[in-house]
Amino acid sequence: VHRLDRETSGLMMFAKSENIKSTLQNAWKDIVTERGYYAIVEGKPKDTVGTISSFLYESDAMKVHSSFDPRDGVKAITHYSLLQSNKHYSLLKVNLETGKKNQIRVHMQELGNPVIGDKKYGAKTNPINRLGLHAFSLGFKHPLTREDISIETKLPLKFRRLMESES
Repeated sequence: VHRLDRETSGLMMFAKSENIKSTLQNAWKDIVTERGYYAIVEGKPKDTVGTISSFLYESDAMKVHSSFDPRDGVKAITHYSLLQSNKHYSLLKVNLETGKKNQIRVHMQELGNPVIGDKKYGAKTNPINRLGLHAFSLGFKHPLTREDISIETKLPLKFRRLMESES
């Protein structure tokens, strides 16, 4: 029904029929109530809680860029809070108000704390041999019953070990 970046782990939504898939995709903004991610970033953000808001656009080289000019792209809003940090990395809880391509990756780069393993968006380290993003929560209204459904998964073991080993 939706996509995650290739190296992002976590929750995904699948539909059992083409009809439900279309219903979900066409009303995604109305149906999905929460998208939560864990992100391990390089360094420690200046603020422990924050919101990044900008306009994202994609270049011919398939790289997404951020701008503060509304004429340059589509509005993207990312909320984050610091859960844990050590001398090299920080574990953030990230919630998307909008869901644009590479949004978290671009906004973390803009913050000055790129996602680990994300060479495309400025990371200098790759300690877990993959992108440090994990989709841990998904809240949505059931497309038929309209019941509120909330699903969560745990922090990946590689993320936990990295945060513990660098203390």
